[in-house]
Amino acid sequence: MGGSFDPVHFGHLVAAQDAMEQHGLDRLILIPAAQAPLKDYEVSASGEHRVAMLRAATDWDHRLEVSDFEVRQGGTSYTVETVKHFRNRFPDNELFWIIGGDQLPKLDRWHRIEELAGLIEFIYLERPGHPAKEHPEIPGLALHRCDGHLIEISSTELRARIKQGLSLDYFIPHKAIVYLQEHGLYA
Repeated sequence: MGGSFDPVHFGHLVAAQDAMEQHGLDRLILIPAAQAPLKDYEVSASGEHRVAMLRAATDWDHRLEVSDFEVRQGGTSYTVETVKHFRNRFPDNELFWIIGGDQLPKLDRWHRIEELAGLIEFIYLERPGHPAKEHPEIPGLALHRCDGHLIEISSTELRARIKQGLSLDYFIPHKAIVYLQEHGLYA
């Protein structure tokens, strides 16, 4: 599961758990992007800080792993390159890439999407009872729906709360709050 995680919040973590439970995944790897290609803004916290916040938020959960692969690569993070890395790391495993349902209509804009569709299957998170969004026809694309407990929290909103001096409690795991406060992030 990739993303900016700028900062990580309970919406990300609940989505990860929903995907794991509904699709019987053995583990889930959270992969902060150095820079997401379809986002028109820079991340606020460094990759190293975002990796550290994710680790602080999830270190107690043996089902979750945090990878700094894209951060170490630097530059724009393309999913196809990340998937190739994990395909080499886990050659005998079935791999999935988890996305929000809002990404379905944009999949044709993903870098080398046809190649990516040949390497991995997608799990997309959707609101229970809502129809899936339209998506472009992409040869080889395998989609699996996940009816998630989608929580309306955005990292943008959380960065604004920090600037306003508002509490992050109940939005972000406590250890991640401690980390970002100790390092003066988003202030």
